[in-house]
Amino acid sequence: MPHIHGGFEDIREEVDGHPMRNLFAYVVPYWKRLVPAMLASLVMRLARLVPALAVAATIDRVIDAPGKPQLLAQVGLITSETIPAGMTAGRINLLYTLALIAGGAYVVQAISQFASRYLFQSTAQEIQNDLRSDTYDHMQHLSMDFFNRHQTGGMMAILNSDINRLEDFFNSEIRQIIRAIVLFGVVGAVMLYYAPELALIALAPMPVIAVVTARFMVWIEPRYKRIRELVAQLNTRFSNNLGGVAVIKAFDRYDIERERVEDQSDAYRDEKVGVIRIRKAFFSSLRLLIGAVFLLVLVGGGLGVIGTGITVGPVTLANGMTVGTFTLFFMFLRRLDGPMTRLGKTANKYQKAKSSAERIFGVLGHDPTITSPADAVDPTPVAGSVMLEDITFSYDNQDDRVLDGIELNVPAGTTVGLAGTSGSGKSTLLKLLPRFHDTDEGTVRIDGIDVRECDLQALRDEIGVVEQDPYMFSGTIRENIAYGDKDTFAELYASSESGCSEAAERRLREAARAAGAHEFITDLPEGYDTQVGERGVKLSGGQRQRVAISRTLFNDPSIIILDEATSDVDTETEEVIQENLDRLCEDRTAFVIAHRLSTIRDADQIVVLDDGGIIESGSHEMLLDNGGTYADLWTSQSDMTSGQASALSS
Repeated sequence: MPHIHGGFEDIREEVDGHPMRNLFAYVVPYWKRLVPAMLASLVMRLARLVPALAVAATIDRVIDAPGKPQLLAQVGLITSETIPAGMTAGRINLLYTLALIAGGAYVVQAISQFASRYLFQSTAQEIQNDLRSDTYDHMQHLSMDFFNRHQTGGMMAILNSDINRLEDFFNSEIRQIIRAIVLFGVVGAVMLYYAPELALIALAPMPVIAVVTARFMVWIEPRYKRIRELVAQLNTRFSNNLGGVAVIKAFDRYDIERERVEDQSDAYRDEKVGVIRIRKAFFSSLRLLIGAVFLLVLVGGGLGVIGTGITVGPVTLANGMTVGTFTLFFMFLRRLDGPMTRLGKTANKYQKAKSSAERIFGVLGHDPTITSPADAVDPTPVAGSVMLEDITFSYDNQDDRVLDGIELNVPAGTTVGLAGTSGSGKSTLLKLLPRFHDTDEGTVRIDGIDVRECDLQALRDEIGVVEQDPYMFSGTIRENIAYGDKDTFAELYASSESGCSEAAERRLREAARAAGAHEFITDLPEGYDTQVGERGVKLSGGQRQRVAISRTLFNDPSIIILDEATSDVDTETEEVIQENLDRLCEDRTAFVIAHRLSTIRDADQIVVLDDGGIIESGSHEMLLDNGGTYADLWTSQSDMTSGQASALSS
């Protein structure tokens, strides 16, 4: 059997190109929204700097001696005329002007912030929706071997948490990158203009932060990959346990399952705590470095305002700095504090997003192994003849063959019963007809056409399958039966209140009658509108099977595959289904796998499998006369039935 991968680590290598570049391929179609969003973000960041400039100018030109250099005039926000000392009215007017400038900046900031965040966040939702829809659509078109190797919990983690993580990175970190660029560019330029020596001290941590962050990203990447794998495994455990809660209750395995969940949860916690410890130590180190720079600038700027400055060899730094410039310097320095520490957080989020992107684009880069050929043949209309020519099959092409040397010729309109012990290859053999799997060797032909040459969708439209444990979608009985016909289900989905057309409803009920389901459905209080619950939990096993048979018959296929389809129904219901199936199979080819051999005794041909090969073939009477495996199975079941009948009569 195939090896199961819970964390999807096997598909990371299938990413076509860098995973984050693949993400931005989803961004490009929205450039008409993103360009205004980035411009609005740029305007917002610039507007946020204006109040600090206004405060500095107020200190220098309104509060402090007005004869000192006018900071605001130097950056071009007002004229450079000197305001004479003692002219209170002029200083008040300047104060009002500066207040209006700051107020206008806040208005611009509010408008641009709304525009930026709305456009970014709404676009992020669009990208998230596109990515989730594409990933799901691609996933459902992958071949069955993919689903055999990967667990449902891992797939759910990709469709939910991984895609949400990419949305979060795009929504928040792109804006943070723009913020950092603007602040380092504009604020750095202003600081260099007024106090180049102190500015160099303030900006000195940037190269160090960049190098340390790069090393941190290399270290953290494999750990985030491991965390995503553990999340997938934990999701799989929850999915398995919640889906099998009835079994857990029946065997009273609460303690064992709690222990298994705790073991996997502990592994996830330990890995996460280890990452948190290093991550927080990294961020704290950045904060300590920035704090040291803050102290140096505080002392240097303070000495500059006092008039002594800092003497380094023959050079005196920051001498003659005004109070306004000193205030502006610290307000801008605080503005840089956030982006410098945020750089580490952005790198951390980038690695998280990259780990998720590898899984998502690994799935998108995984091609189905079973597809329609370029020059596909449309097999319709299908008469129903089936020929299996020297079929060999093993899962994942392993040495352990499930089928070996199968030869079978089935004329159109024939009912074939398949018998044999569990694991003999009956179900696997019939999965080759709709190409759920392809043969390792040999050919499967329908109406003389190799199924690998057929259009895949057209081929499967002509083959109806009812499995032993049929899947029910959460919804009504009507919806589950209508699922068998694409047009009817689409009509029902589009107009759930009005239901399907009268003609479709009539065909739907005829299919239910043929499957022996109509009577029990109409006995339910809500009839065909009865909600079946998750996986059909509100229906009995026999009821689920009859609804599944109804769904297949509603599709009106040319070939029907019943895989233990009547195993969970009582004898009376089985007889009703059998009578109707005999009538409906007159013009169809039918393959019936049966545990109860009474189900296939009237089949045109009975094939007995053992260990992946055909050991007997013929009619019921012929096989009994041969006295082989089939006869032994029949005798065993007959004796068991007689014993049960005797026990009941006594």
